[in-house]
Amino acid sequence: MKLYSDEELAEILDQEVFHQISEAADRLGLECYVVGGYVRDIFLERPSNDIDVVVVGSGIAVAEELKRMVGRKAHLSVFRNFGTAQVKFRQKGIEYEVEFVGARKESYSHDSRKPVVEDGTLEDDQNRRDFTINAMAICLNRDRFGELVDPFNGLADLEDGIIATPLEPGITFSDDPLRMMRCIRFATQLNFVIEDETFEALERMADRIKIVSGERIKDELNKIMLSPLPSRGFVDLQRSGLLNIIMPELAALDIVEQRNGRAHKNNFYHTLEVLDNVARHSDNLWLRWAALMHDIGKTKSKRWDPAIGWTFHNHNIIGAKMVPQIFRRLMLPMDAKMKYVQKLVDLHMRPIAIADDEVTDSAVRRLMNDAGEDIDDLMTLCEADITSKNEVRKKLFLENFRMVREKLADLKEKDYVRLLQPVIDGNEIMEMFHLKPSREVGVLKQYLKDAVLDNRVENEREPLMQLLMEKARQMKLI
Repeated sequence: MKLYSDEELAEILDQEVFHQISEAADRLGLECYVVGGYVRDIFLERPSNDIDVVVVGSGIAVAEELKRMVGRKAHLSVFRNFGTAQVKFRQKGIEYEVEFVGARKESYSHDSRKPVVEDGTLEDDQNRRDFTINAMAICLNRDRFGELVDPFNGLADLEDGIIATPLEPGITFSDDPLRMMRCIRFATQLNFVIEDETFEALERMADRIKIVSGERIKDELNKIMLSPLPSRGFVDLQRSGLLNIIMPELAALDIVEQRNGRAHKNNFYHTLEVLDNVARHSDNLWLRWAALMHDIGKTKSKRWDPAIGWTFHNHNIIGAKMVPQIFRRLMLPMDAKMKYVQKLVDLHMRPIAIADDEVTDSAVRRLMNDAGEDIDDLMTLCEADITSKNEVRKKLFLENFRMVREKLADLKEKDYVRLLQPVIDGNEIMEMFHLKPSREVGVLKQYLKDAVLDNRVENEREPLMQLLMEKARQMKLI
């Protein structure tokens, strides 16, 4: 980050948009400040065109004045019930969204996130902000243009990499429990540390998260997932007790059981290592969700076998069945994205099984058939899943994965869809043997498909017809 004097801040804000806001406020005789994330990001040297402005008085009036000044190219949206307004416009090739709100103070009831709002001072408005680093304001009025107002030492916390609340954290989190998720999200995104008293309040107030809608929790989770090192957020969610409320299936993986001197690994921290590995290679949110949930079935599948130790047989199948329940509860999309995550959770053991043995053409063809267009993402997930501390074993797996990828690339080059789908389909089978849709048709289709996938015959009409007739005779269909 970089520290700036008030004079330097005035130079940074020496843009037409801020001078226009300044003039609009001065015309109306109102104090006006740019606040929140825009101010924070100036010091973090992160560009932003989303500007939040607090007016001591009517924010709507200043927004309307700005609209008049900018002219027809500006779009004004007014939300009188909330006392806010938004002005969108393009200026010198830049798209701006300026949100205006009147300075206010808020009070909350225990069972709702919706505050009772009253007009207030700038100090009142800064008091209600979530974190000190988001409570800084820079004056836009001409006579104080560029003056930083930082009553909670947010700049110092920004410099030290600390997330702390302006008021006593128990009050801040009790008033709006979503701030607990935002606290962890900001710490994760910015690679900051949550201040001790603030973290203790997270632990103490965790149960309050239950009054927050799934929609808002989902939004914060997705932002944590898309951060450079998402594991940080999930560790804090687990340590604070929030994860056990939001996603108990994941929290339940944080255990190591030992029997007869044999312990299994901590599957929670393994999962987070896999998630970070995926995050290093892909920004795909849903691939990251698949990484987070790939071992979610291990708690239900865990068994002790005196002969071989701890087992997690079929945890992939159990986990795949859990995906829709978790998506529904977290209000994640119940569409192709959920199906994608479910498929990757279901299939994530397959490449590992192939790589742990001889890499055969048949196994790779079957994998390609089942994964379809998601095969590359599946391979990324599986490579990320190799977290063994045994370097020799790890090297062997990764070398075998390289061979799997080579065979997959060869199949793709040869048009794998055409290669793997038998040229004789179900409709032709029904017509040939005078069958209606039935189990027999399915058996015959699968027989031909297996022959193609196992490369026992070429995917050509004549050899497949010969096989089909032989199987039909066995089933006494001819």
